[in-house]
Amino acid sequence: MLEPTDRTTLLGVPVTAPARTIVDTAPALTREQLERRVNLADSLDLIDPDALGTEVRRMRGQRGAGRVRALIDEYTFRLTDSELEQRFLRLLHPTGLPVPLTQRDVNSFRTDFVWPTLGLVVEADSLRYHRTVAQQQRDHLRDQTHLARGLLPLRFTHHQITYAAPYVRRTVAAVIERHDLRSRFEGSAPPRS
Repeated sequence: MLEPTDRTTLLGVPVTAPARTIVDTAPALTREQLERRVNLADSLDLIDPDALGTEVRRMRGQRGAGRVRALIDEYTFRLTDSELEQRFLRLLHPTGLPVPLTQRDVNSFRTDFVWPTLGLVVEADSLRYHRTVAQQQRDHLRDQTHLARGLLPLRFTHHQITYAAPYVRRTVAAVIERHDLRSRFEGSAPPRS
């Protein structure tokens, strides 16, 4: 039975509300598909993860609610704009680094990943958003601005993240060690071998 908050209208047509739609479809989706659906709903301003969490708690016992709740838990869910960024977070997990902040404004630029205490910014560059001359110039300006303000920018391509995960892990670890960034973060777990 649908509660009144589970219903809305779109162009005069009755539909289920975004939270209810996400919960109802969750059992049929992989974790990555579900994460992408939550990200898409947020990017379209249909519902943000905090509001979704409130709605999911209200739907306790509803099939799919537990999967959505587990996803949006602050320790397992990070807001990303793309599947590539989700893939980067998954490949980074075994390194033992603290989980980065995602989609934050830093130096007037939206960043994919930032570790403020490490002074490190990482961008996941898909061809879709980084192929034109104007986009590439903005990327260079972003990196130069971060460097000038004491942050270390690092970029990885779609190909590297998708097909060279060990290389990406080694590079992130080497950059942190080389620049002695690891000593700048407090209270995080040491890296795993």
